Amino acid sequence: MLDKGASSAVTADDRRAPLPTAGFGSRLMRRKPVERLVAEGGQGEGGTLRRSLGMWQLTMISIGATLGTGIFVVLGEAVPKAGPAVVISFVIAGLTALFSALSYAELAGTIPVSGSSYSYAYATMGEVVAWVCGWCLILEYGVSVAAVAVGWGQYLNELLQGTIGVTIPTWMANPPGVDGGIFNLPALLVVLLCMAFLLGGAKESARANAIMVGVKIVALLLFCAVAFTGIRAGNYAPFMPLGLGGVSAAGASLFFSYIGFDAASTAGEEAKNPKKDLPKAIMLSLLIVTALYVLVAAVAVGALPWKKFEGSEAALAGIMKDVTGQSFWAVLLAAGAVIAIASVVLTVLYGQTRILFAMSRDGLVPKSFAKVSKKGVPVANTVIVSLFCGVLAAAVPLGQLADATSIGTLFAFALVNVAVIVLRFTRPAMKRSFRVPLSGVRVPFGDTTVPLAPVFPAIGCALCIYMMFSLDVVTWEVFGGWMVIGLVLYFAYGMRSSRLAREAAGEPVAEVAGVTEGAEEASKEASEAAPKPAAKTAQARTKTTKPAAKPSARSRKPSGKK
Repeated sequence: MLDKGASSAVTADDRRAPLPTAGFGSRLMRRKPVERLVAEGGQGEGGTLRRSLGMWQLTMISIGATLGTGIFVVLGEAVPKAGPAVVISFVIAGLTALFSALSYAELAGTIPVSGSSYSYAYATMGEVVAWVCGWCLILEYGVSVAAVAVGWGQYLNELLQGTIGVTIPTWMANPPGVDGGIFNLPALLVVLLCMAFLLGGAKESARANAIMVGVKIVALLLFCAVAFTGIRAGNYAPFMPLGLGGVSAAGASLFFSYIGFDAASTAGEEAKNPKKDLPKAIMLSLLIVTALYVLVAAVAVGALPWKKFEGSEAALAGIMKDVTGQSFWAVLLAAGAVIAIASVVLTVLYGQTRILFAMSRDGLVPKSFAKVSKKGVPVANTVIVSLFCGVLAAAVPLGQLADATSIGTLFAFALVNVAVIVLRFTRPAMKRSFRVPLSGVRVPFGDTTVPLAPVFPAIGCALCIYMMFSLDVVTWEVFGGWMVIGLVLYFAYGMRSSRLAREAAGEPVAEVAGVTEGAEEASKEASEAAPKPAAKTAQARTKTTKPAAKPSARSRKPSGKK
């Protein structure tokens, strides 16, 4: 993680050393060194997170957080905006996510910590930007959990009706204002169920998630096979009834379902080999999910006229029933959807707790969010976040939740793309296990050549901004209000309570657990980053010093006799 050729390790004093904070602007823009972020990885209040996740588990976390929301739940919201062209909307959202995923992959391999884009912003653009990014992530993850949980209740009703012939009463199956709903009890229950899994530990949660991911992939492939027989060519015409604006609006809403690779990056402090495994997991999961989304969307709009998707939060089960004329297939898909959506809630809830864990360790939110149990689980953090998200899911309609999540996601992704560009210019020699393509290419410029600017991150940032402006005014008003609340909290609490602020003021700050281990890890990374010839020289010196130790021991014996 250090620059190539660095020969000195990061000591505990280096990790504590804050940047100068002379003026107000300097305090806002103080950055946390990359080396310090990495050295403190996994360390919390009273315990540490455990590194127990491999590449396969990280990929399943990423797929688990992504696959399910956009196709099982939000499809009914997106098709009325774009018509059959919703297939293009998925492609647009996927391409936008791809450019950002490349940036995430580079930063996740370079700064493998739990804070995701919050930590990346802290290392590159300063504390106030990091806070804004973290505040957006709280909106992104917390509201995403609630939005997905709302759709879970609809599929649960389909399953109950098809198996035992009963349904949950309307007043407790919908949020207030939707079909006579008062309190969405199923949405709260699925969040509490996932909370129980998370309290068991990251490894156990990852195992349960892998099983659920397998079930939902099988369920979606089964849907494609059955619904394919019901495709009618006339359902694709007109292909783009609401124009390009409708396609863009649907794509912006669907982008909410592509936050899975961000969830994988939040596992940086619990991954066994984060530098190599995180970039691979991010890219692999995005390719798998996008392919499935496009396939299922194409089959769905071919089997059901696009106008009939309006208001349907369990559209795929309805299509299965219409195509086959039997309830069996719809019940089977509903069972798969119940499991699939639960895995999204589980993994996104996990990501939310790890982001707050990182922010708490930095002092920007109360330290209770960083307290870790003997099992390596942030218990208080998990319980508080779960209860908040559960109540939100039970009380707010799905459409408003999905759009609010999309704008928070897009803003955070835009900042990640900017962070890659900033880090390329401020730390060009830093060791990176993955690099965004083309960013290292040199192009002719006069009599010399110059490095090509990080083009893909710039495109990713531009696409995120474009899709943000495709969302409606109400969503922007909610986002603006959320930002105002966040800045008020930062200036009232975070700015003064952050670890860097207290260290700069000379206040005594409790050392993060595992300082020695963090310094040793940074020292190991420094030796790995050093050029190979230098490493060989160091080994040669070690070999020559070992034999010299014996004569010095013998030389002390005669002095003892005297």
